[in-house]
Amino acid sequence: MNWNIELIGIIAAVLTTVGFVPQLIKTLKTKNVEGISLTMYLIMFSGLIFWLMYGFLIDSFAIKFANIVSGVLVFSLIVLKVLYKKI
Repeated sequence: MNWNIELIGIIAAVLTTVGFVPQLIKTLKTKNVEGISLTMYLIMFSGLIFWLMYGFLIDSFAIKFANIVSGVLVFSLIVLKVLYKKI
């Protein structure tokens, strides 16, 4: 594994993963999920699972890290969408 190349991947992973945090925080604070598309997040979660499998197959720390963290964040938003939809 070339860590110089992985460092670029880690930076990209952190930046793209952090993008889900504001939506998660806003949803937790407001309990408003009206603007969240369940379909989009289900598709995104499916894609993250495939990226995670790919990360393991090529043994890329950056890809594994990004998709595990993103998967947790996206799955959390899916759960909140389902829970708060009924409120």
